Amino acid sequence: MTVPTRAVLDDEHAIVRGLWRGVDVLRLLALAYAVWSVWERHEQVAHPVRAVVVLAVLGAWTVAQAVRPMRTVRAYAVELAIGCGAILATRLVDDAEVITAGAKTIPTIWPAAAIVGFAVLRGWRGGLAAGALVGAASFVEVVEPTANTVTNTIFGLLLGGCVGYCADLARASHAALAEAMRLDAARAERDRLARTVHDGVLQTLSFINRRGLDIGGETARLGAMAAEQERILRTLVSQADLTEVDHAVSGETDLRALLRHVEGAGVQLVSPTEPVLLPRRVADELVAAVEAALDNVRRHAGEGARAWVLLDDADDEVCVTIRDSGRGVPAGRLEEAVGQGRLGVSSSIRGRLADLGGSASITSGAAGGTTVELKVPAGPGAGAARERSRHDHGPAAIRRPGRRRAP
Repeated sequence: MTVPTRAVLDDEHAIVRGLWRGVDVLRLLALAYAVWSVWERHEQVAHPVRAVVVLAVLGAWTVAQAVRPMRTVRAYAVELAIGCGAILATRLVDDAEVITAGAKTIPTIWPAAAIVGFAVLRGWRGGLAAGALVGAASFVEVVEPTANTVTNTIFGLLLGGCVGYCADLARASHAALAEAMRLDAARAERDRLARTVHDGVLQTLSFINRRGLDIGGETARLGAMAAEQERILRTLVSQADLTEVDHAVSGETDLRALLRHVEGAGVQLVSPTEPVLLPRRVADELVAAVEAALDNVRRHAGEGARAWVLLDDADDEVCVTIRDSGRGVPAGRLEEAVGQGRLGVSSSIRGRLADLGGSASITSGAAGGTTVELKVPAGPGAGAARERSRHDHGPAAIRRPGRRRAP
């Protein structure tokens, strides 16, 4: 990502920054106008010293905000309180008949800076609330509202609402721009990787898959794994929709396709006709447990032993049963292996299933043979897949026979 791109993403929208500068200028000009207004009608002011004190407070806050601007709700709440207090203090400076005649308040338009500040901070709702508070202070100060009082109050509400709406719109557009730039940068990076990967890694994985299928046996299993990784990698480097990329990596996948590579010499896979959907991580871990169980069959079941992998998708769980025709596991042998530090079954099978919230059971028959039963909770998309199958093929397509048994 380029430096200008980072600057746009990290910085607040230029319109919002412009509004803050406008607030600072408005506050300064409003103070100058308030001073000029009091000076222009100084002969009507009953208590000039009090007027000077009020103006001094306004001036002190204006200088503080100019030297070190504070863009927080607390700071503008203080400014709003100062502005409303200055409006109400007009009754301590002017006589009642002067106020009733429609004389300007001591701060005049100075509180408008607080209204705009709240609008920038909290959007149109904050601007309207601040404008309403300033208007209420004006009505309390004048007691008998004049046309100027009503006009100024309406002006304050419009100012807060319109500026707040502009601030909201500016922030929304900035967020949309930042998201668009993030997606554009992600696509550019994916395109760069695609150029590097396409002519190298993908073709290599495709070649391994083809050669594995031609050779057969254990090599076919390796080829099937290479084909699955090629599919994921091809999706990562070629999908235009980033949500599809996320789905390919972490979405649901059909367990039948992932188990297809285990079928070969001495191993038979029996699976249902409809998809068996599981989250990608769960499916990968379950396949790894099946591979560990089949590896134990090759190592310990004896010469010529056959194995059957039975996949069954119930309503609330997915069950994979690995059954072999070998010599079986003597009683207590698994516990003895754990005691000797050999954790193949305990870690590779039972540990994986426990992490997935499932279970694994291993039993041996009296006449030999071992049965490994792996169960995990069904994926959230399993029901939807069955509904699609019902729609495409009718009720017969999803009629589920009882759990099949190996020969």
